[in-house]
Amino acid sequence: METLTSRVFNNGNSQAVRIPAEFRLDTDRVSVTRNEYGDLVIHPLQAERGAALLAALRGVSEADGDFVAALEADRADTQPLQEREAL
Repeated sequence: METLTSRVFNNGNSQAVRIPAEFRLDTDRVSVTRNEYGDLVIHPLQAERGAALLAALRGVSEADGDFVAALEADRADTQPLQEREAL
């Protein structure tokens, strides 16, 4: 297991630890715990990508039935593609 030394600094009323590039996290959230030996354990949490999209989709599923029917009817009324001569 690789061990590197890094800096601890103050960020407002909190402390922050600079994470070296070798340990870069692909997430925007972590859980931090302290084990029985006093060590801090940082565990990456799954990124909450798409949370706003999922919330919007949930809102659509609760939308008025007439509105959804109108959208589907509008989509069904699209014109067929025109055939054209090749140049």
